[in-house]
Amino acid sequence: MVPAARIDGEGVIKALSPRLAIILLAAALLLYPLVLSGAFYRDVGVAFLLAAISASAWNIVGGYAGQVSVGHSMFFGLGAYTPLLFYSLWGWPPIAGIPAGIALSIGLSLLIGMPTFRLTGHYFSMATIAVAELIRIFTGTWDFVGAAIGLQGPAIARGWWDLTFRSEVPYYYLFLAVLALLLAVTTFIERRRFGFYLRAIKASERAARSLGVPVRRTKMQALALSAAFTSVAGSLYVIKTGFIDPDSAFGILISVQMVIVAALGGAGTLFGPLVGALILIPLQSATNTWFGGGGSGLTYILYGGIIVLIARFEPGGLFELWQRVAPALHKLLRKRLHV
Repeated sequence: MVPAARIDGEGVIKALSPRLAIILLAAALLLYPLVLSGAFYRDVGVAFLLAAISASAWNIVGGYAGQVSVGHSMFFGLGAYTPLLFYSLWGWPPIAGIPAGIALSIGLSLLIGMPTFRLTGHYFSMATIAVAELIRIFTGTWDFVGAAIGLQGPAIARGWWDLTFRSEVPYYYLFLAVLALLLAVTTFIERRRFGFYLRAIKASERAARSLGVPVRRTKMQALALSAAFTSVAGSLYVIKTGFIDPDSAFGILISVQMVIVAALGGAGTLFGPLVGALILIPLQSATNTWFGGGGSGLTYILYGGIIVLIARFEPGGLFELWQRVAPALHKLLRKRLHV
């Protein structure tokens, strides 16, 4: 007969499956604003979801394809400015400008990708930084978009379509729905030929091209898809805050945060950006709270320190570290439960 302890142990080990982990994660995200009902915790939850959306969008081209863009704030900014332009010019609800922001971001990604994808490595990263900074400087001097002052949305909701809520809860679930859609799209990509093309390009462009992979077209498609979802992240940000200016839309710190969040959790993995956002955003919010308005400068120090630690000790991020540690923990758990 098989010992009861062994049967129970097998059940516990099987329960620790990836599918169950996903179910528990989904349940935790759904219940979070109901369990932690304080204004601070809900604000952190919304910031976490926004960071996870931005990093997951960047992850499509930067993680899976290995094309490290440090200028993704250009797409974030377009998605943020366009809804408020629709409001300021024609009085339309900001949500009506989201499709236009997506279209502009995709167009810009194609325009930028054609010359910059001829570059590789850090040269490509430097080119994306330069383009994003040029757009930020130009926006700060263009009166049509408010120049350095920026644009402001409706101060008082004219109806539900303005998406102006007093509570953080509606924003939380709206952001959560967008994140779920983005993860579903990423999962679909992972399991299709396009996903294999991206991973082959990341491993070696020359080898991928020799095997018949349309390298340039695949990178352009990945950048366009990444730009579209990054634009949506910018639109969500501006719908919640109701204000945008060149620094909060196109600032380099926005791009750096996407890269750091994805790299910390595990670039090129489905849930890596979520893990990174789960660690970084509460830490960033805590430092800003502890030090008041002066805590914002610590963000740069925090990001710099994380970059050094990741590059030195764990280039694959925490998700890859867990994949190495998990088998040992699994084996130890089996031994303990079978005793």
